[in-house]
Parts: sequence; C-alpha cells; structure tokens
Amino acid sequence: MTAPVEVHARRRAPATNAHSRRRWFWVFVTPFLAGLVVFVYVPIGWSAYLSLFNARNTVTPTDFVGLGNYAYLLSDRLFLDSMATFVVFALIIVPLTFACSLGLALLLRRIGVLQAFFRSAFFIPTACSYVIAALVWRMSFFNGARFGLANTMLRSVGLDPVNWLGGENHWYWFVLVTLRLWLQVGFYMILFIAGLNAIDPQVYEAASLDGATGFGVFRHITFPLLRPTSVAVATLLLINAFQAFDEFYNTLNTVRGYPPYARPPLVYLYLISFGDGSQDLGIGSAGTLILTVVILAFSLAQNRLLSIGADR
Repeated sequence: MTAPVEVHARRRAPATNAHSRRRWFWVFVTPFLAGLVVFVYVPIGWSAYLSLFNARNTVTPTDFVGLGNYAYLLSDRLFLDSMATFVVFALIIVPLTFACSLGLALLLRRIGVLQAFFRSAFFIPTACSYVIAALVWRMSFFNGARFGLANTMLRSVGLDPVNWLGGENHWYWFVLVTLRLWLQVGFYMILFIAGLNAIDPQVYEAASLDGATGFGVFRHITFPLLRPTSVAVATLLLINAFQAFDEFYNTLNTVRGYPPYARPPLVYLYLISFGDGSQDLGIGSAGTLILTVVILAFSLAQNRLLSIGADR
C-alpha cells in the first residue's frame, strides 16, 4: 500500500509547485501593479475625461465641450511655439548627449587604471536633483553678473560679460544644454559601457587578424553591434527631451518673467493648468494627451528608423 501512495504524491507535486509559484508571483507583482494602475493609468484616464470638458478650477466638470479643447490647442500659437521649442531642444540635446555618452564609454574602456573612479565621477551627477542643478546653474555659473563663474572666465581672457538668461538673446540655450548634458551623460554612458561589454572579444581579435584598426573597427564592428543599445538610448533621450520641465522652469522662470519663446510643452501646460488664476484643467489635460501621442509617434518612428537593417 505504501508504493501507490508515494507515486500518487509524486504525481501531485508538480501541480502543487506550479500553484505555489503562481501564488508568489502575484504576491510580488500585485503591489507594483496596483501602484501602476493608481498612479499611471487612473490619472491618464481621468485626464482623458477632463479633456472633454470645460474644467476651470474643478476636477468634476459638467460643461461638455467634446474635442473643443483639442481644437483650441492645435490652433493656439503659444502651444505650437512650445512644440517648436521642443523640436529645437531635441535636435540639440539628443545627438549631442548620444555622441558624448558614446565617446566617454569608448574612452573609459581604453583606460587601464581608475576605470571605476571615472565611471563613478561621470555617473554621480545623475543622482542630483534637476531643480538643485538648475538653481546652481542660474545663481552661480550663469547668473549674468560680473562675478558669476562663466563671466569671470570670459573676463580672464579679455572678453565682455554675457547676460546669459536675460534680454532677447539666445544664450539661454547654452545654459540649458550644458545643464542637461551634465545631468544625464553619465547615465547613458553606463548603458553604452554595458553594450560594449556584451560584444564578444573574439570579434575584435578576428578583426585585428584581418588588419582592421582604429576608426575602421568602430565603424564596421563596434557601432553595428551596439545597434540595440543605440536604439534604446536614442529613444530614451527623445522621450526625456519631450519631458523637459525642471531646467526650463527653474532656470528661466524667475529671470525678468518667463520668456514665451523658451517654453517647452510641459512648462506651457503647467502654466495653463496651475500657473495662473484660470486653472484650466481641461485645456491642460488635452495638451498632455496630445503630447503623449506625439511622444509615442516620434518614439515609434525613431525606433523604426534606427532599426532598419538590424536583421541583415
């Protein structure tokens, strides 16, 4: 009688283990799934609802306007200008950050000593708050005063001080770009280093036997094999450029009023929704959904463009 009982127990063991794994899977996943639903999907759904109403100073509107908020934004000169500001910012920051991150990753890979130190040194700014960094840039480095760091360096070489953030000049782009570079280059450098470490060293050995050296190795071996990492980095850079807010708002907002020619979409929508007395949550919600669709479209297009030839 003992043998049949043991066989029966062994037959039930796999089913019991599978049930236990499913139970523990949901134990660990449920808190994160609940947070995703509560803090991401519910706000997106509520924004979609508010975008169909005239929601001024209320989150429970009753004046249904349909697609009127979307039509208003798509014909609003200031909103369209904010999208143009993003395009300019993205055209500058995405390729520049991509090139700097990849260059640092390649450089650190060739350094034989203190690699961990230099990786940490370049990565540490990633942990800095965008707000704090923007205030340091505005108040210490590029404050426009003669004793600011940037103007002190200019005067040391005989050049005149620059009003970096005031007036109608466009020097503020230099301030914003250097700030964003300092904050994010280290993070994408780490991603490129991970991609470089995943390349089989035997590929380089075979290339050296064939006489490949220098830039030829990078062009024909390293960069093609980094394609998955490059696509991921470019997509993340584009999304982050669309989400630019802290550096624009905290660097430019308190300098002689906010310049309307330097408002990215999130700053413009924030000013509509919370920055003035109207608090037009309907227009703001419509703008966020338009921005979400634009980010999705640009990301898919970029991913498709960069993935061409990946399977060849």
